[in-house]
Amino acid sequence: MNKLTEKQAYLAMIEFLDYYYEQTQSDEVGELLGSLQLLEDGKPADPAMWKDWLKSIEKVNLEIAKT
Repeated sequence: MNKLTEKQAYLAMIEFLDYYYEQTQSDEVGELLGSLQLLEDGKPADPAMWKDWLKSIEKVNLEIAKT
């Protein structure tokens, strides 16, 4: 399995959620996707999302390290 960078993993998450949104038309998922989208400068529309994403990666990496 290929390792992804933080940004590649973030983009993969957006792709997954976009697919889910297309299937469900969920308003909540649509709102989330709007906040996650990257602007022209490469940063998320909601800057707090990137910080939360990095915290999530750190948490997962710590859990993996325990096993």
